Amino acid sequence: MDYKSDIVIIGAGAVGVAIAREFAKYKKKVIVVDKRDDVGGDASKSNSSIICSGFDCPPHTLESELCLASRAMIDRVAKELDIPFKVCGAIMPAVTQEQMDILPQIYRDAYENHVYDVEYISADEILKIEPEVNPDVLGGLYIPRDAVIDPFLFVVAEAENAAVNGVEFLLDAVVTEINVRNGKVREVETSRGTIETDYVINAAGLYCDEIARMAGEGGDFTVKPRKGQFYILDKNTPCKTSHIIYPIPTPETRGKLLLQTVHGNMLLGPTAEDLEDKEDHSVTACELEEVERDCRRLVPNICVQDAVTQYCGLRPNRIPAGFHIGFGEKTEGYFGISGVRSTGISTSLGIAKYVVHQFEEAGVPLERNYAFDPVRRGIERFSEADDRRKAELIRENPLYGRVICRCETVTEAEIVEAIRRPVGAKTVDAVKRRVRAGTGRCQGGFCTPKVIEILARELRIPVTEVRKNLLGSNMLSGMLREEKGRL
Repeated sequence: MDYKSDIVIIGAGAVGVAIAREFAKYKKKVIVVDKRDDVGGDASKSNSSIICSGFDCPPHTLESELCLASRAMIDRVAKELDIPFKVCGAIMPAVTQEQMDILPQIYRDAYENHVYDVEYISADEILKIEPEVNPDVLGGLYIPRDAVIDPFLFVVAEAENAAVNGVEFLLDAVVTEINVRNGKVREVETSRGTIETDYVINAAGLYCDEIARMAGEGGDFTVKPRKGQFYILDKNTPCKTSHIIYPIPTPETRGKLLLQTVHGNMLLGPTAEDLEDKEDHSVTACELEEVERDCRRLVPNICVQDAVTQYCGLRPNRIPAGFHIGFGEKTEGYFGISGVRSTGISTSLGIAKYVVHQFEEAGVPLERNYAFDPVRRGIERFSEADDRRKAELIRENPLYGRVICRCETVTEAEIVEAIRRPVGAKTVDAVKRRVRAGTGRCQGGFCTPKVIEILARELRIPVTEVRKNLLGSNMLSGMLREEKGRL
């Protein structure tokens, strides 16, 4: 046997990593397995970055309960993990009488979900606090506790903290088989070895139906990808909002929203496209045109010409829909999580608590790990330091004096630390998610070669082995000039 663990968590997204960190509070050996190069490498890296209060969840559902529970914890957890988090509030403006007529039901749903601070707001009040909103607005709702977070760092920080507290991460590891004998989970076969285990927690998102079938469970549901395409605008775009701007939802979709990220960019989207291909991450002109059109109805002056990038995320659309979290009915030691779609980030902390509670209720022995340390120190950002602190950083570490990404003022010291940390960056995209090198206007056009060199040096691999993300995504090919000279 290559590895041995009490619990194997399949999926290193927001939900899987949150569960891992929660189990680190107990004396259990936990291994997190994911086929991607990094934690948060699928749906968790391609979302709208919102921490929702739960006001618009389906009332009286597990989703609404867990969203409310998570919102109660996120302020403290964000401080513990030292990650950007901003309570900006949200506005849901109505620009037609038909939309105004929908507001009372949304208001009632908010109360049913115990989100009691949602308020009606007049057109004059909306335009006073958000002058860029459509001047034809008739009124709306104000949701004061909705917030934005850095979703990449949220997952990375949880993973780092979990790792420091004993959780092991096995990335670039495709699950090929779950061995069940006498009706009980025994091993998880991966492309990087076999893990002997007592429990498997399926947090595989898009692939949770396939993992369930491997364990002899599932069969009663399928998962289809629902694509959401986004615009990210330059920080200097002239038209910005200070609140999240929600559209009035329809029976089919929550619609396209606008918000300012914790880093100052405007984000627009997403679409809602039902697909068959779970690996289709393409962006299309016609869908992005739809994003622009719908967002302009809310904020007419928004300028998509200031876009620095477009991207998409794939939400795991469960059929039939709804949160399903619990032990399997056929296989002992199997625990499944499915139905988590757009509220994955918003519900992850609550899901983690709920999962551990389910284990306790099932009689699984869980001994408290009183040595658990909830605090994680983030990478200090050179760009956010004052002149005195910048001078101190350079004196302490001269690599702070070498700016690699000029757009975001990211130094070599920050990149090196991102690589050397627990669950450190191993690819160009992983560096990007941790310290924002390559997220500016040039999108890595100037800094990527330098990032490749630093990765190769720190990982002690040839530059030709440095990847963008997944296996096979090597950034360079062929022989280097020095190698040619030796032939």
